[in-house]
Amino acid sequence: MARPVRDVMTPAATTVRPEASLVEAAQLMRAQEIGDVLVVKDSKLLGLLTDRDITLRAVADGVDPLSANCASACTPDPVTVSPDTEVGAAIELMRTHAVRRLPVLEGGRLAGMVSIGDLVQESDPDSALADISRAAPDTWSEEGPTGRR
Repeated sequence: MARPVRDVMTPAATTVRPEASLVEAAQLMRAQEIGDVLVVKDSKLLGLLTDRDITLRAVADGVDPLSANCASACTPDPVTVSPDTEVGAAIELMRTHAVRRLPVLEGGRLAGMVSIGDLVQESDPDSALADISRAAPDTWSEEGPTGRR
C-alpha cells in the first residue's frame, strides 16, 4: 500500500510575513537549519522562499536584503499537496515542476512541508542522497566553514 505524504512530511513548516525582510528570513533559516520558509498572510499561503531565491533574486542583482521583503523574492503560488497525497504522486509533482519542496495544505491551511530529502529517505533510505539529506549542515563562523557538526 502506498504511503501518504503525512507519514513523511515535516509537520511544522516555518513561516514568515510577506513584509519581513530577506535578512530576517535568512536569519530564521540559519537559526532553524533549514533552506526555506513559507510566506504566509492571514493563514493564506502566498509563496515559498528558499535560500537560493534570496541569493539569485536579490543578492545577485544587488538588491539590499535589509530593505527587500520576502514577498518580492518568493515563488508565488507554489505547487502544493495534501497530507493524503501518495508519496509517489508527490515525487512525480516534484519531477514535473522541477521543485525540491512542496508545502502541504489541508483544507486550505498549512499542515507542513515535504522535501525531496524526506521522499528519498522514504523511498530509498540506503541511498547516498538519503545520507546527504540526513547530514547536519555546515556551520559558519567569521573564520569560514567549520565542517559538519
